[in-house]
This record gives sequence, structure tokens and C-alpha cells, in this order.
Amino acid sequence: MIRYSLQCDKGHQFDSWFPSADGFEALSRAGQLDCAICGSTVVSKSLMAPSVTPARDKVATPTDPERPLSTPQNETEQALAKMRREIEKNSDYVGMNFATEARAMHSGDSPTRAIHGEAKLEEAREMLEEGIPVMPLPFLNTRKAN
Repeated sequence: MIRYSLQCDKGHQFDSWFPSADGFEALSRAGQLDCAICGSTVVSKSLMAPSVTPARDKVATPTDPERPLSTPQNETEQALAKMRREIEKNSDYVGMNFATEARAMHSGDSPTRAIHGEAKLEEAREMLEEGIPVMPLPFLNTRKAN
């Protein structure tokens, strides 16, 4: 695995992991790279600092204890974390029963309420075709996140 610092044509900078340098080039040629912030598909490598291994007597800690990995690192991550808290606070998690619950509310068989959960891609397509207002959330359920 190799990590590259990337930049889009709008100036947004972000990092991403690739299986190899050739893997990055193949995805780039195929137009399958996009900016993690704005979605632009004009993405290139940006200047990176080399990864230097510290001397044996100076072992680096993997994370800064004052800023664990779970702490949002930028404005986008902070906004997503806030959105997640609001959604989880103001809706019921129905897990894999999402499609069943959404259909029951849409048909009037169940009281309408805010829900979130999981659905297979095909189930989501079918619900949209049936006119059921659903949308994917930009984060994983905390029950499934590492």
C-alpha cells in the first residue's frame, strides 16, 4: 500500500491510499479519482514530505494522545460528525429492517417517524422507484465502524 497526498483543480488537498503506484496511475487514467471534499474529477498528486522512520531510541507514538484518530481533523469531518450526532439523536436506528420500515410508513401501515438503517443497493433503488423518499448517509453506522 502507498499513500499519496492529492490535490484537485479547486485546490483541495487530501490523502488517499492505493495498492501501488501503478494502481494510482490506472485509476487516474480511468477517471475514477475524485476529490474527497468537492467531488472534482481533476485530481493529481501534490507535494509530499517523505516518510522518515525515527531512530530506535526515539520511538514515535502512533497517535497524539491529545488528538486521537476519532477526533475530526478538518471542517468537513467536523460537519459530518455534527450531522451524524443530529441524525442519531433525532431518528430511530432500524438496522437491516430499513426497507421494511420505510415501506410500512410510506403505505400508512406504520406511524411516520425519522429512521435510519441499512439497505442493500437494490432495495434502495426499488424504494426510490416506488416514490419512497430515501437517501444514503455519508457515514457508517457506529455499530459497524471500527
